[in-house]
Amino acid sequence: MKYTHTDSFYIGGAWVPPLAKESFPVVDPSTEETIATLAMGGPADVDAAVAAAKAAFPAWSATSLDERLAIIARIQKIYERRYEDMAQTISAEMGAPIAFSRDEQAAVGLSIVEGAVAAAKTFEFERTLPNGDHVVHAPIGVVGMITPWNWPINQIVLKVVPALIAGCTMVLKPSELTPLSAILYAEILHEAGLPAGVFNLVHGEGPVVGAALSRHPDVAMMSFTGSHRGGTAVSIDSAPTVKRVALELGGKSPNLIFADADLEEAVSNGVYAVAANTGQSCDAPSRMLVEASAFDQAVEIARRTAEDIAVGPASEEGEHIGPLAHKLQFDRVQAMIKAGLDEGARLVAGGLGRPDGLDKGYYVKPTIFADVTPDMRIVREEIFGPVLVMLPFETEEEAIAMANDTTYGLSSYISSGSSERIARVARRLEAGMVNVNGGFLAAGSPFGGYKQSGNGREGGELGIAEFLETKVITAF
Repeated sequence: MKYTHTDSFYIGGAWVPPLAKESFPVVDPSTEETIATLAMGGPADVDAAVAAAKAAFPAWSATSLDERLAIIARIQKIYERRYEDMAQTISAEMGAPIAFSRDEQAAVGLSIVEGAVAAAKTFEFERTLPNGDHVVHAPIGVVGMITPWNWPINQIVLKVVPALIAGCTMVLKPSELTPLSAILYAEILHEAGLPAGVFNLVHGEGPVVGAALSRHPDVAMMSFTGSHRGGTAVSIDSAPTVKRVALELGGKSPNLIFADADLEEAVSNGVYAVAANTGQSCDAPSRMLVEASAFDQAVEIARRTAEDIAVGPASEEGEHIGPLAHKLQFDRVQAMIKAGLDEGARLVAGGLGRPDGLDKGYYVKPTIFADVTPDMRIVREEIFGPVLVMLPFETEEEAIAMANDTTYGLSSYISSGSSERIARVARRLEAGMVNVNGGFLAAGSPFGGYKQSGNGREGGELGIAEFLETKVITAF
């Protein structure tokens, strides 16, 4: 398909040429071919976008919730009409197989909005305390948004729509690796009649455009999703102006499987969950902890499951995983697999190199390691590829300790036939989310984590609250 507006930015309700003169190739990871050339911005482009957002804030923040929801409803209808465009775009720019892109990647652009709108209709923007004082939740102001490449439209919508509901204006810097879906979303917002300056889009590198946004004195809040390194940089750059900073970072999520679970289902579901999106999900259950009495059987189930997972081009219909999103990620995953082998882990499935028959593109083999130890890099570090490590535990206490033995705390998974055990263990896991017996949190539930997985929450009621300041007015 033909990609539009790659040579311009969306600022003040119009597509404008960049002030900077840099460009960047957008590469199809299935073929390693350049599919678009992206204009890259600099601090002056950020200044223009922030100025537009600042000018639009007084009028937009004064609109009623009904007015904002009416525009969001129009956005939703246009998104539905351009749904296949979005699915095809995400598939081409980040390598999601087209079926997965339709069913998951593009789909969240609708379900997130449904959850946010439902939350908005019951959200208490104003209330009276028992002491008679009034609490008012007001929009924080201009929000800088930085989003990643692995779930591009998911992270954009998780920030943009709640911020619109809250009455904020914004400047978005999407990943330069997957900018085409962001451009398409800007076209959708424009067609929906969003007032000029409420939403602005500038492309560029994190250390340039991202840093300029984070340091800008007229930006009241930074909302960042990405790596620990990137989140730290945003926090440091935001500190001198004492901005609010919301971070959704990485994870090394544990998947606890007890012997009383349906072992075949729990293990195979766990392998598929790691392989989905080619392992490029921050909440992937990449550490499988299995009760020792069932461990050997679980390893065999995992091996069979991994070897049954097909790998192929994103453009092909059918159930398979695609390539990693870019060469840097391919090189990192290969290096981590090699590290596992060098450290003495037992390779159960997959391994180094591309799958047979795929000599071009950033394809990797679904890979499983057993006989790992807690100090190994493949156990400690987020790999962000279809790589699973498996460890046995003897007791419930040991399982909880192993699960919490990480600097991360984004998500977690439990499989057991005992509801009492699930309730007991879930409350002790140091993670923002606990998914039970193959279930996954629904749209509108808060997404976010403990420890170095970030701070704040996205989605539903708490996602709206992220973009609001709290004001108390004494009784009158």
